[in-house]
Amino acid sequence: MAQITSKLVQELREKTGVGMMDCKRALEEAKGDMEEAIKLLRKKGMATAEKRAEKSANEGQIASFISPDFKKGVIVELNCETDFVAKTDDFKNLLNEIGIKLLSSPAKSVAELLEEKSSVDPSLKVKDRILGVIGKIGENIQLKRFERIEGDYVSSYIHAGGKVGVILSVKVSSVQDKVKELCKDLCMQVVASSPRFITPKDVSSDVIESEKEIYREQILAQGKPANIVDKIVEGKMGKFYEEVCFLEQPFIKDPAIKVSKYISSIVSESFEVISFKRFQVGESSSPQGG
Repeated sequence: MAQITSKLVQELREKTGVGMMDCKRALEEAKGDMEEAIKLLRKKGMATAEKRAEKSANEGQIASFISPDFKKGVIVELNCETDFVAKTDDFKNLLNEIGIKLLSSPAKSVAELLEEKSSVDPSLKVKDRILGVIGKIGENIQLKRFERIEGDYVSSYIHAGGKVGVILSVKVSSVQDKVKELCKDLCMQVVASSPRFITPKDVSSDVIESEKEIYREQILAQGKPANIVDKIVEGKMGKFYEEVCFLEQPFIKDPAIKVSKYISSIVSESFEVISFKRFQVGESSSPQGG
């Protein structure tokens, strides 16, 4: 009997699209035989055909879901093999089902959510619902990730037919129409400019020191006098903050002013961006946001 390693379980999961625990049980039952484990899962109706499941799921959709009181929001990425399938009703309905489920679910990870009961059919788990759609449309589908945020007001913006999406939360004393419009503009800013942080104070010391070291080496390589290096580095750090910090970025609708200046021109009361999450279909990096 072959040893049931985590690598073997992961390999079976990639071939079938079935959850890790079910893959482990199948391998144990098959005494470590990969082909036999695949057969067992297929007999139980849990696995897709091998060729289908081996295909990568790099297309898909980003969607956001906000609670009725606009105080909670979730952003979700659901992947499939082709853009055609991503536009079908079956795929969109599945994404909508998952998003609504997440608004009330305590799940903290994709693995946890997949094991929860489906909101459409409580006799099935979420992972079974996904497998059902896979069987119907003939493509591999994977729930890649989700993120939640909370605040006094949560807004969202989905761009390019679901290829990029943002949710953003703010702290504000009263939610007026101008606040809602402002938040929509801020979401569009995040989509367009991909900030990594909200303010310079949110940038970790490790990131700051790394950037400064890179700039120092570049400047010294140019033959600049050592006594002016630090001054040039500080100037470059200012530019760095304008690129990666949300409130320091030029506002997309008026690049002559910063986002922070635009916010103060719209609202006079207390207003603070608490968090944002930006997803783009297929990206391998961690979600951006404060």
